[in-house]
Amino acid sequence: MVHVYGPHIFHTQHQEVWDYINRFGEMVPYRHRVKAYVGDEMYSLPVNLTTINQFFGVNLDSEGAESFIRDKSDRSIGTPITFVEQALKFVGPELYEAFFAGYTSKQWGVDPADLPASVLARLPVRFNEDDAYFNHPYQAIPRHGYTPIVQSILDHRLITVELSHRVNRDELGNFDHVYWSGPIDAYFGFDEGRLGYRTLDFEREKLSGDFQGCSVVNYCDADVPFTRITEHKHFAYWEKHDSTVIYREFSRFCAPGDIPYYPIRLVNERALLEQYVRRASTVSGVSFLGRLGTYRYIDMDVTILEALEASRISLERLSRGDAPPAFFVDPMA
Repeated sequence: MVHVYGPHIFHTQHQEVWDYINRFGEMVPYRHRVKAYVGDEMYSLPVNLTTINQFFGVNLDSEGAESFIRDKSDRSIGTPITFVEQALKFVGPELYEAFFAGYTSKQWGVDPADLPASVLARLPVRFNEDDAYFNHPYQAIPRHGYTPIVQSILDHRLITVELSHRVNRDELGNFDHVYWSGPIDAYFGFDEGRLGYRTLDFEREKLSGDFQGCSVVNYCDADVPFTRITEHKHFAYWEKHDSTVIYREFSRFCAPGDIPYYPIRLVNERALLEQYVRRASTVSGVSFLGRLGTYRYIDMDVTILEALEASRISLERLSRGDAPPAFFVDPMA
C-alpha cells in the first residue's frame, strides 16, 4: 500500500472513468487533505478561509475574506501567461511568496516566472473552511493498491506484456497501429532537442507510531531541501499499524537515463514543443497518449478518459474494416 512513486489519489468528475476503474478493483472513499509548513507554522492547503485568517491574523467571514484577497490581488493582469502572473492576480504577493514561490522553485527547478499559468490554475482558492484538496465527486484509494488493478486490466487473452524491452522507432513499422505513451521527443530520437521533464528521488524512513498525523505535508520554504513528506498509512485509514513509513520527496531535473515524471512546459520551450507536435500530428499509424506522449501535466482520470476515447475510435473503425486512425491530442490547445 506504499505509493512508491509518490502519492496517487484517484479523483474524477467523469462517470465513465469511475465506472471503468471500479471494474478492476474496490475503490474506498477517501478525502485528501494537505497541510503545509511555512516557517514554523502549519496551515491548511489549498488556501481557504482558515488559511487566510491564520496567515494574516484576522477573523474574516467568507465575504470579507474574498474582498480582502481581491484588494491584495493585481487585477491589472488580464489573462495570466506565467505562474507568477496567475498567483499575483488570484492570491496576491503575500500568499504567493509564502505558499508558492519557494515550493514551486523546488518542485520545478526553475524560476516560477518561466512556468505557464496552467500549473497554478490547477489549485483552487476557497473562501470557506473546506480543506479537501480536490473538488471532484468521486475520490478514492484502491483498497488493495494500484498494482492488482493494473494486473487485472492486463489480464486479457488479447494482451501480451513484454517488459525490459527498449523500443526504438524502427521496430514500430511491424505493427498495424502503435499507441505511444513514452515522451513525445523520445519517439523522434530527441533530434530537435530535449524537452524538459522533472524526476523525483525519495528518501524512505520507517518509524514507530504516527509521524505527522496526516498523509501529506508540504514544506514551502526554499531552504528546506525536500518538497513534502508523505506518511502512507494515512491513505489506508481502514488498516491499523503500530509503525509507519514516510517518504521525503526531492525533485530534480530529469537527465538522460532518469525516469521522467512530469513535463515542465517552460514558457520559452513552446517553440520546441510546437516542432514535435507538428511532426507527431502527421505520423500515420501512431497515436500519442498520456502525460509523456502529449507532454501535458494531466491526472490519472484524464489519462484514462483519453485512453477510453482512443479505444472507442479505434474499435469503431476496426468494426467497419478500416485501419485505426491516429488519435491525437494537441498539447498546444
